[in-house]
Order: sequence, then structure tokens, then C-alpha cells
Amino acid sequence: MRNSRIASVLASGAAAALLSVSIPETAFSASEPTAAQHKPRWQRCDAGSPASFQCATLQVPLDYSDPGGRTIDIAISRIKAGSAKERRGVLLLNPGGPGGPGLGMPVDPALRLSRKVRRQYDLIGFDPRGVGHSSPVSCGLTDDDRDTERPYKARTFARDVERARTVAAKCQAAAGGTLRHLTTRNTARDMDAIRAALGEKKISYLGMSYGTYLGAVYTQLFPRRTDRFVLDSAADPAGYGRGMFTAMAKRAEPAFTRWTQWTARRHTAYGLGRTPAAVRKTFWDLVARADRTPIEDRGALLTGDGIRAQRAVFARIQKAAAWVAGLKETADGKKPKTSGQAPGPVPPASARDVPPDNNDASAWAVLCADTRASWPSDPQQYRHDAIRDRTRYPLSGDFDANIKPCAFWKPGSEPRTAVNNKVPALIVQNEWDPLTPLAGGRAMHRALHGSRMVTVAGGEGHIVNGNNPCADTSAMAYLATGRLPGKDLTCRAG
Repeated sequence: MRNSRIASVLASGAAAALLSVSIPETAFSASEPTAAQHKPRWQRCDAGSPASFQCATLQVPLDYSDPGGRTIDIAISRIKAGSAKERRGVLLLNPGGPGGPGLGMPVDPALRLSRKVRRQYDLIGFDPRGVGHSSPVSCGLTDDDRDTERPYKARTFARDVERARTVAAKCQAAAGGTLRHLTTRNTARDMDAIRAALGEKKISYLGMSYGTYLGAVYTQLFPRRTDRFVLDSAADPAGYGRGMFTAMAKRAEPAFTRWTQWTARRHTAYGLGRTPAAVRKTFWDLVARADRTPIEDRGALLTGDGIRAQRAVFARIQKAAAWVAGLKETADGKKPKTSGQAPGPVPPASARDVPPDNNDASAWAVLCADTRASWPSDPQQYRHDAIRDRTRYPLSGDFDANIKPCAFWKPGSEPRTAVNNKVPALIVQNEWDPLTPLAGGRAMHRALHGSRMVTVAGGEGHIVNGNNPCADTSAMAYLATGRLPGKDLTCRAG
């Protein structure tokens, strides 16, 4: 559930500018707000960043049940409100994950906020615990360890099991004393520590993808400290864990069907078939050809599984049609006339002083600690489920049901949070989101009884912010005025 559009803009030396400040343990009480007794010592984040972009570091308990024990760092950043007279408070930002660094979000050009919102709020970025510059976790994972995106195959399943077991074992050996405390509940408590350190009674929040779940957990733990919350591309809070992989596989099938229908009507442009059935056959024939002879794509050789691994592209029908047509032309020995490409891997979002495996290590750490109970311990259950889901969801069912490191992880310090409250929030959601499907957004809406939802009918891809003026207008109006729409709204894709 990671937001691949928002990457850190911090230069490699940013961590050197982060200064430390301790927050009193009493500031972390969930029952009574406590004013911060120590203010962050802000300093320019980096010589190459704007002077207005400031960074600091907070120290918080690793284990909130032991506030006098070990502490960890939480790296925070800010751009101050554009108008002291109009300033309302702070707007915390989270790009998704787990494992997504957010320190650079206040100055990220991909973040689209209205001028009025920027005048009213200090924009606060932060790297969640264990991520980026916030006491980053590392497991010493190799490139092969990190490649857990593999479909089920009988001949390779034993290696997949061993790889998942190895990742869990390496993380336990390298960071066993930390892992159980790298949870969403504790990150929400860290957000409240940020609130206390900044001297604010409440926080407003814009969270994307996994950040919607994080925001929802904050509303559950700290409902009286919640101001205006916008949740962009929401996850099902009850399905968070193994269930979200199943949801992605399930949603990929109607997205693929929609793509075949759209592409069939444009056979003249793409040459993939005049009917949806013909387009579908062209695609699966191409997958079979690539299994026999891999097809070059952007300098890499793709097998059939490599093609299927790009399944999220089918949420963007035009891009997918151009990409598949280009693969077919290459396989036919022609120079591709189309320019579409499948989405490439997310570039590293951490600076040089962050461990190279931090993104993967922190993502598994949080997900597995949060949701260990949703993952079977018996490898044979994954074999069974992957075989079943390959039939149910041919595009990606065996990818998403195959064994993951969480099968061998130790449980986190607390159970997963049940989200069920009346805190106001605005949920914005694309109809054709491949990573946090529409059904998940609707489930979040039901769990947050005080919420309103804006659905982008026909909206493609992951993350709404900056991609639909109608939805953006609703979100910015809510942040600026605090008034939710009177009813759920539907916007049309542009």
C-alpha cells in the first residue's frame, strides 16, 4: 500500500541537520493531553533545501508501556504556515507504506495543497519509527531476500518458504529487541508526541494509502486530539494484513476485464484484438511466449511471470494498452511504435546514511507486527491458497497468496487496532485503485461513522491528491473550513 509517487526530496546529508530533543514521558499519556515542556530545535534540513524547510529530531519511548526505558529518534520536518494571522495549527503528512518515509513531504512537488491550506497550517513531515531517519531498522537483507514478489510454483515453493523464513530470522537476529514495538499503534503515539512537542491541542492530517490506516488508528486512540483528517485511498481497517493482498488480487480481475473491453474498441490503435475475448487471448498468449522466450522491456527481460507482476498497470487502461502493444511488437521482432510502459520499481527514498534494506525491513516489521495473527504458520496453507487463488484470480492470485515473511514473524507488542468511532474525516477514493481497492475505502467509511466519502467515478490509479480537481476541491475545502460535505459525493474522472 505504498504511495510510489511521493519520494523523499532530502539530500544525502539531511540526517546531519537533525537535532535531538527529549519529550517528557508524561506527554505520551493517551488519557490526558500534556503540553510539551521542550520545544524542537529546528534547523535547516539541508544545504540544498529551502531555508524555510526545517528539521528536528524527537526522542520517544521505544515501548510506551516502559516510558523510562530505551528511546528512539523520530525525525520531523516542517514548512511554517504562510500566514501567521490565518494560522490554524499543524497538518501532519504521511505518504503511505508501511515503510514510507515522509520527511520530505512538505516540499514534495507531488503534494498538491491549496494556497489557503498552506496559509493556515504548518506542514509537518515525519519518518515513522524504524523508517528513514527515525532510528532506521535494518535486517541485513540481500537483494534475493528482498525479492518476495514471487508467484506460486510447485518447483520453487520450498525456496519461497525458505526465503520468507530467512527474512524473518535475519530481522529477528538483527533487531529482535525493536521489532515488536514497530507497530502502527506506536506510530500513532509518536504522532501524538509530535503534537505535544509542537504545543498543539489537536492535529490535522493528510494520509495516503497505508497512511489512511495510520490516521484511522490515531482517531481511535486519540479522538479528542483529532481535528481535520483527510484519508486518501483508504485501506479496509478490518482487512489490513493478509486480507489486503487478497483484496488486491480480487480487484485486479475486473480491472483487467475493463481493460480488455476498452482495448477491443481501439483495435485499430493497438492491434490487440477486436473483441474483449480476443484481447484477453492476446495477453495470455504473450505471457506464454515470454515464458518460452523472455521479452525485452526497458532493458530488462520479462518472463510471463514478470509481465503478470506488473498487474497494477491495468488500472490505467490507456497506459496498459500501450505497454502490452509494445511488448507484443517486441516479441514479434518489430520496433515498438507505442510509448507505454509498465510502472517501474519505486526509486530508493532514503539517503545514503539509511540502510539499503530499510524500506523492506521496516515495511515487513510494521505489517507483520501489526497483523501476525492473520498469517497462517503452516506453509502448506499458503500452497493451498495460492493454487486456489491462481484459479480464482488468474492475473495475480498466486502472487498475492504465496508465502510471506509474516508467516514466521513474532507477534507485535499489541493486537491490531479495531477502528470503530465517530470522529469526522473525509475519505477520497478512486474507483479503479489497484492497491487500496474501492471496497476498502467503503469499509473505512463504515468504520468511521462521522466520515464522508468522495468517490472518483472512473478514477484510475493509486492516490487521488493532485489527480482530480473535483475531489481536490472537496478535500482542500474541508481542511480549510472544517466543514464536511453534507452527503457523500461522486466526482467524475477527468
